Amino acid sequence: MKYFLSLWLGISCVLSGQVQALTQTELAEFAKHTELKFAVKTNFTSATTPKPQAELILRNSSSVPLRTGNWVLYFHSIRKLDSAVQQGLRLQHVQGDLHSLTPAKDFKGLEPGQQLNFSFAPSSSLVSYSDWMPRAFITATGLTPEIFANTDTEDFSRFVEPYTQPEQLQRFNQPGPDLYPIATSQSRFVLNQQQLSAFDQPEHLSIVPKPQQIRYQRGQTQLTAQWQIYHSGRLTSEAGYLQRQLQQATGLSLTLTTQKPARGQPHLALTISNNTGKAEGYQLVIQDQQISLAGQDNAGAFYAVQSLLALLPVTGDRTVLPNLTILDWPRFGWRGLHYDMARNFHGKDVTLRMIDQLARYKLNKLHLHLTEDEGWRIEIPGLPELTQIGAKRCFDLSERSCLLTQLGTGPFASGNGNGYYSTADFIEILKYAAERHIEVIPEIDMPGHARAAVKAMQARYLTLKEQGKEAEARQYLLSDPLDQSKYITVQNYTDNSINVCLPSTYAFVDKVMYELQQMYRQAGLKLSTFHMGGDETGVGSWTASPACQQLIATPDNAVAGVADLKPYFVAKVAQLAANRQLALGGWEDGLMYDAKNPFNRKQFANERVYANVWDNIWEWGVADRAYRLANAGYQVVLSHGTHLYFDHPYEAHPEERGYYWAARFTDVAKVFGYMPDDLYANADKTREGKVIDDLETLLGKELPALEKPENILGIQGQVWSETIRTPEQLEKMLYPRLLALAERAWHKAEWEGEEPDTEQRRQDWQRFGWTLTQKELPRLAEAGVALYLPPPGAVLQDGLLLANSAWPGLIIEYSEDQGQSWLPYSEAVKVGSDLLLRTKAKNGATSRVTRLD
Repeated sequence: MKYFLSLWLGISCVLSGQVQALTQTELAEFAKHTELKFAVKTNFTSATTPKPQAELILRNSSSVPLRTGNWVLYFHSIRKLDSAVQQGLRLQHVQGDLHSLTPAKDFKGLEPGQQLNFSFAPSSSLVSYSDWMPRAFITATGLTPEIFANTDTEDFSRFVEPYTQPEQLQRFNQPGPDLYPIATSQSRFVLNQQQLSAFDQPEHLSIVPKPQQIRYQRGQTQLTAQWQIYHSGRLTSEAGYLQRQLQQATGLSLTLTTQKPARGQPHLALTISNNTGKAEGYQLVIQDQQISLAGQDNAGAFYAVQSLLALLPVTGDRTVLPNLTILDWPRFGWRGLHYDMARNFHGKDVTLRMIDQLARYKLNKLHLHLTEDEGWRIEIPGLPELTQIGAKRCFDLSERSCLLTQLGTGPFASGNGNGYYSTADFIEILKYAAERHIEVIPEIDMPGHARAAVKAMQARYLTLKEQGKEAEARQYLLSDPLDQSKYITVQNYTDNSINVCLPSTYAFVDKVMYELQQMYRQAGLKLSTFHMGGDETGVGSWTASPACQQLIATPDNAVAGVADLKPYFVAKVAQLAANRQLALGGWEDGLMYDAKNPFNRKQFANERVYANVWDNIWEWGVADRAYRLANAGYQVVLSHGTHLYFDHPYEAHPEERGYYWAARFTDVAKVFGYMPDDLYANADKTREGKVIDDLETLLGKELPALEKPENILGIQGQVWSETIRTPEQLEKMLYPRLLALAERAWHKAEWEGEEPDTEQRRQDWQRFGWTLTQKELPRLAEAGVALYLPPPGAVLQDGLLLANSAWPGLIIEYSEDQGQSWLPYSEAVKVGSDLLLRTKAKNGATSRVTRLD
């Protein structure tokens, strides 16, 4: 009776034009029991529907009617949604991925038991469930926000309707079709057959990355507790690392000594020797009662240790080693990983675990993307607002206590993605990396991608101004309060550019550089490189800034107009870095006037200026930037989006996490097949999926050759974290693609070249795959690392199941009872048609479950 009375009163209020305010209890009840879902209606467009179509679905299973009032519903969408008014509701873009839905007076309400479908137009297609973000919420004036319960999860199936139709699964239908088919059990089966031919498991599993020279001898050597580790004094750190790792792997506690062992004493000798003539090179000899690990330098000795550890068996007697000789050195001096923890912070522990794996696979650079629009992730003494406000997202429209929520964090500071490295954390990370011969390169992204810093310094300004400290308030201000510039970035921000015309901007940059240097010094290290980001600055920034108009009007400052402001900023930052004897790094577009022309290298005082070159979408005509920058005198780190972006899906399927702007998918084999010595040879397909037979013909222009190969420093993988909110998600995106990156960074394969030998590559991939599944995946799992495994391929022929795996040696399992029990697959077997399938590693890790199509 109470329910009907409430319903009648509510209807009466709406009919009479009255507004009923929600209570906190009602808000909580509504959010708990109302289901909010997203659905893609179509990605296909036409003359009448020029954009994709999607919708938000509200199913009110609560006892609370939702009527016109002071409530607002907020949700996250990676695609910017067009403003819309329908059914008495107004959809608006707030900032970044945050959107709002508010009622107008003509909103008819959503009664208990009713469903509301609100249609909208995304800016582009949506084909991955991870394009939608969790933790939509509703709030009202004076009330605490409440998260819709079914969205408070990382399980997309709870808040995204399934994609089943071509118009949902494919990215577009014009001007031509999307040529990348969605992965199915059948398509995987065919692809796996193409990649894997008859191949016997090799006698010896390889080392990752593959050594330059390896020669096996007869016999084996067994470690016992009587062995000693003899080392030269300068290798004390490397010897201690070897001792700890051997104890962990074998249980043996070997004695360290700097005294030459007596004749007949079994020992591992860790020394420096000019055996390769190449930096970071080493020689490893295992024979009878002696193991020699001789490095060209300390790093080389450390890599000899890693190769020795990689030879230990993963099962059985782990003290037995094959007799062999390895002579090895790296292909590139720069073998790196870029890690974005600024979008979503994952914590110190996962960073340390990442460093362990970089070291294991002989990668030597960790590029930490410490700042972004969505977060500032390192404590800077003297500027507490950067982490007090800039390191957390919550619901505060004033942004005086936190940044606006983004990327599925939800309305509370306890949500996923919040946090930062304290100075103590960062110093610990630096020491940990240095012990493993990894250089940590800090990136402070600016002048674009800087919203966290801009908003934190605005909050600082307002607080100090309210205290009457005007001069102190302006000391590190990054925005011009009178700036009326209009722009929107690729990530849909309208206020994320640092103002490059304010003296306080450069005071801020120098302050941050200084504090970073101090942290390195406290770690016993020297900061050598400052990475300034520089990419994707919003077009239109500073065009209506009085401070910039004044700078342009001032003579003798080399700024004639707005177009000169970005090179002006980079030159100023470069000079600040040079004053501190730092090299300067930046993303490629941060060092270019336009798509073809780099800034004049001579204007920068730094001895080294390098560019991470990432934008190589072949048909866009900018994939030659690596060579243009190298030829112009910049050093270059190859960071190409088509092959080296680990935030992209492993295959074309809606359940695969990640963005797909650079490549529809990037599997391990694609990373393995990257050829850094001939960039144009990597041009395989366009974004649409058209095969590229001749890149110059596709572009209609001649491509520049590399004139200064000495300026190519090496290669680097990138993981961006917009869709990666948890450590487990992060590690699954990294591993095992990271191993394929390490392979190409260290070793040039015989099949590489302008016309790569596909049969040789297939054989090499199978060698790598066996090592991956039989040795490296178990080692990674033992280290506590989350792993990605590819789902199996399968077909049903005459009632018989035929199945295979993308990686040789993975176990395949099938289930005929919807996953309650699993059976191993070894050969064609009689089954029914309703099957679930998965792959399984030796350690028990499994792929996502897929259905036999």
